[in-house]
Amino acid sequence: MSTAFPPAAGAGTPPRPEAFPRTFWTANVTELFERGAYYSMASFVVIYLGQLGMGDYWPSILNSLLWGLIYFLPILSGTIADQVGFKRALVLAFVLLGIGYAFMGAPVWLGGAELGTTVLPQVTAPGPVFGMVLAGIVLIGIGGSFVKPCISGTVQKTAGRRATLAFAIFYMIINIGSLFGRGVGYVARTNFGLSAIFAVALSCAVVALLIVLVVYADPDRGEGAKPVAGPRRSPGRILLDMVLVLKNGRFAMFLLVSSGFNFLYSQVYNVLPLYLKRVVETNPAVDLYTMANPFVIVFFQLLITRAFGTMKPVRSMIVGIVIISLSMVVNVVPIFLAGGVRATLWDLLPVGSMVIILTVAMIAFGELFTSARTYEYIGALAPKGQEGLFLGYANLPIAIGAIVGGPVGAFIFNEIMAKDAVKLDNGLLELVPANAATGWLILMGVGLASAVSMVMYNRWIEKHPA
Repeated sequence: MSTAFPPAAGAGTPPRPEAFPRTFWTANVTELFERGAYYSMASFVVIYLGQLGMGDYWPSILNSLLWGLIYFLPILSGTIADQVGFKRALVLAFVLLGIGYAFMGAPVWLGGAELGTTVLPQVTAPGPVFGMVLAGIVLIGIGGSFVKPCISGTVQKTAGRRATLAFAIFYMIINIGSLFGRGVGYVARTNFGLSAIFAVALSCAVVALLIVLVVYADPDRGEGAKPVAGPRRSPGRILLDMVLVLKNGRFAMFLLVSSGFNFLYSQVYNVLPLYLKRVVETNPAVDLYTMANPFVIVFFQLLITRAFGTMKPVRSMIVGIVIISLSMVVNVVPIFLAGGVRATLWDLLPVGSMVIILTVAMIAFGELFTSARTYEYIGALAPKGQEGLFLGYANLPIAIGAIVGGPVGAFIFNEIMAKDAVKLDNGLLELVPANAATGWLILMGVGLASAVSMVMYNRWIEKHPA
């Protein structure tokens, strides 16, 4: 039988942990809608641009520009956000994102452009369409670069002594937002056409903007906040710091070596959608297939952390890189099966699509071993007293991998996998098996070369400590 009164202080009952402030939860809900906006369209960008008439290479080049801006610009936009305040920065971010998503859909909504049923190799889109799309990508890249430092900064400033729990919640929200965006995007595009994914993204950005305007408060002024004072840096100071960081040969070499993982990760949004759309299915559910990534992270993050959390960071990163390398080569198997990649298994999906889902899931496992440990390793690698400065550049490998991954991935698909391919009546390509297998083997080789480079780099670091 419970008592109506709480036990007196000091009676042996531990005090209840202090609740996270409202700003913490507001920031997380904002992040959910921002991720929902982004992932509602991310899986289809190269397909959409291809069907818009941008040919073999421009879709991947523009997609790599988008990812590169989002992960490179936080070096600058994070500092601007510190100076103007997170709320103002987030308002600017979601205004830019909303306009950017509108520009992406505008060629179809307002410009009269029609999406082709297949992705053609030649460029047929007129200049104004390219202009609207490029403007949309730049605005989304700039806007997205403000969101990352503002939301993660809010979580840090409102977490108090429970930073581990706070960032676990934050990471979970990111993946819930990813699932939400992909799911809503699927419903929208199957009912209203492919361009509707940008309407979903625009709607999510507007909801996030309203949350920021009405509910969100700057963490330094909000309820329960614990201000964190820091030096203000001018753009010139940021550029000087970048030179300082990149002049550190040990760190610059690590950025280069670890970019191999991110190069392969970028193929989830470059080679994989192209392969599905042009080889396996005429109308692939890429958004549903790529849900394997957030599902794996949500359900296996805690298990992997508990089982392998004591593994040294560099060894964990090597394991992750090997896993993502093997995720590429599994796509060779259906090429040589009876019926090939379009053979239907149990009347469900083409076997090629099933293996792509397996690829995405394996990439997520590689991410679990690699992503978080990268930050830990950089913190240990940085000179004493400069940990924060170096961690500010931890997203550079993602930017490098994305910028290189788009055009190189398009080259591997178009010039190697699809070499001497025959176009079928339904618009799909019948690949030469040896050429298709070669493309996947090259992607695996990039990953394995990155893993070997990481091993050699780590041995060199151990022999030449700072």
